[in-house]
Amino acid sequence: MTTSATSSSGSLSSLLSALTGSSSTSSSSSGSSSGAGQAILSSAGIGSGLDVTSIVTALVNAKKAPAQAQITNAANQANTTLSALGSLSSTLTSLQSAVTTLSTASTFQSYTAALGDSTIGSVSTLADAQPGSYALNVTQLATAQQRTSGVFSATAAVGGGTLTIGVGTSSVNLTISSTATLSDIANAINSASGNPGVTATVINGSSGSQLLLSSSKTGVANGFTIAAGSGSSSGLTSLASALATAGSSEAKDAQLTLNGIAVSSASNSVSGAIAGVTIDLATTGSTTLTVQQDTSSTASAIQAFVTAYNSYVTQVGTLSSYNATTNVSGPLLGDSTLNSVTSQISNALSKAVAGNSIGSLAALGITRQADGSLAVNSTTLNSALSANPATVQDLFAGSNGYATGLNTVLDTFTASTGIIATRQQSLTSSLSKLSTEQTALNARMALYQQTLQTEYTNLDTLMSSLNNTSSFLTTTLAQLNNTSSKG
Repeated sequence: MTTSATSSSGSLSSLLSALTGSSSTSSSSSGSSSGAGQAILSSAGIGSGLDVTSIVTALVNAKKAPAQAQITNAANQANTTLSALGSLSSTLTSLQSAVTTLSTASTFQSYTAALGDSTIGSVSTLADAQPGSYALNVTQLATAQQRTSGVFSATAAVGGGTLTIGVGTSSVNLTISSTATLSDIANAINSASGNPGVTATVINGSSGSQLLLSSSKTGVANGFTIAAGSGSSSGLTSLASALATAGSSEAKDAQLTLNGIAVSSASNSVSGAIAGVTIDLATTGSTTLTVQQDTSSTASAIQAFVTAYNSYVTQVGTLSSYNATTNVSGPLLGDSTLNSVTSQISNALSKAVAGNSIGSLAALGITRQADGSLAVNSTTLNSALSANPATVQDLFAGSNGYATGLNTVLDTFTASTGIIATRQQSLTSSLSKLSTEQTALNARMALYQQTLQTEYTNLDTLMSSLNNTSSFLTTTLAQLNNTSSKG
């Protein structure tokens, strides 16, 4: 590029020298015939007024065009490929999310439970539940202990001393002021930092105020004890004595049987009696508890996989398309990465799963359509899930299962150090290099433009000078001709 600029500069310098020489010759040969002088001046046809900016711009653009086209085309291609790989990666990530769900054992170990009589309560399950049917008989609900004190005036002092309140092995000692009212005692109990699980409430009735003490939790083990210290006042001792006396609202455990087996629970939320099953009791009574595998959630996961796969097929079709009418092709038509993706995914889903009685997706009701997408026969799928859910699980999540194998394939492409990420990094590096090349080209063209601007400006100045000389000589020769004619 520097050589070209020098060559152009040299040519313009030669032209300027030639023009300058012509001017000198014209000046020294003023004695030549006037006819010859007229011929030279009238044939010049040039002078000031050159559009230097347009000339220089055209020359620079012509010089820059080939290199600029190369950089632009390379950058456009890299950006197009980079964007297309991003779309492919996003589609594969969505597919892998659905595949990962099918490669997880818990997807196939979802259970649902129900009570024949829903008024008795409700049931929930965990992954370790097992199918079965049980006769449930609830004879008693768990209750929290509640006791009420004698009647006191709302504003009268109960008396001072100490109260010890305990629940199980935990207890708290409270110092009560001699001026404390029932409300003060209730506040002291509720705000105690070591409160073992007791709530105090003042109830203002028609006969006066009474202190209601309640266990925070149900069950015999959560019942409370209360006693006044030996030095306490008679009022506080009387209060504690009434609250320590059993009444009609004592703590009870829930009592029930499952298939005749007795079960006791401190809570009405009974867990552990049946593995993976929690029974929330609402009332007493008898009913049937049924636990069965929830095949609907598994079917939904399989359908989600098919939907994600079909989205992948559509995206691949767009990226590798070709329109024969417009001769427009998709951004990854013939691309080695895309070809590798489609080949490996197809292989992973086409092989049979050895040792599995279902063996293939088609036998499960998942078939390939003419356009490459998958379709689900819900009847066939649900029948297989109901008849042998463990086999369906192995078909997908087993060591040779479809989801297990496909997940491994997808990792090769979608991992942070995978094929697509590596390719994207390479394209990003290429774009960075092209940016550097663009900067260098712009710098060379700026220098070239500066050189041309200087030379053509000088030429324009010389043209203007010659034009002025031409006008002067023309006028002078005309005057000489007039003088000669008169003589």
